[in-house]
Amino acid sequence: MTHPIITDLETRYTTKKYDATKRVSADNLAVICQAMRLSASSINSQPWKFIVIESDQAKQRMHDTFANKFQFNQPHIKTASHIILFAYNPKYSRADYANVIDADIASGRTPADNREQAFGAYAFVDLNTDASGNNSAWTKAQTYIALGNTMHTVARLGIDSTPMEGVDSELISELFANELDGYICEVALAIGYHETQTDYNVKLPKSRLSQEQIIQII
Repeated sequence: MTHPIITDLETRYTTKKYDATKRVSADNLAVICQAMRLSASSINSQPWKFIVIESDQAKQRMHDTFANKFQFNQPHIKTASHIILFAYNPKYSRADYANVIDADIASGRTPADNREQAFGAYAFVDLNTDASGNNSAWTKAQTYIALGNTMHTVARLGIDSTPMEGVDSELISELFANELDGYICEVALAIGYHETQTDYNVKLPKSRLSQEQIIQII
């Protein structure tokens, strides 16, 4: 099959070694940030924060979060161009959804006199919230939608990436407490350009189960 989308997905792979001399341009980073903002989420909840790590100082803080575990991912922090923390709100509330509704009213999507009616969609949040107000399983799932969208976006831009669940959420929460403000990061994305001589994964064939094994059209 020949199609730009399929080409994106055929050529993207998990980068194992980055070229520390190459950086994502400001123009491309702006596209990536806008793509993250436009990611889909259930009831348009947008229960996330994206922390883009660019400066050497911020990279050192992220580097320090690998003090206790997952050191195999630590080299990416200083060699990749940017690291993006994908964080979710563990206790998404009616007040959080009110921000979405008010933005809808400001954009003209929702009439101002329909504001209370618009909260009807919040029933989806209630269905996924326990007695303590925790709905982290649901909000984390929304954040992975944004991660997938971002991975495709960077592939379209010809930028390499490495999704990393091998991160220390507790240390990230401690060292990036001001930026996260109670949100939780359990996955990050390194982006940049692979090192041509030492990135073994770029030369390996892509391996996926066959379409017949995983897709049924009925």
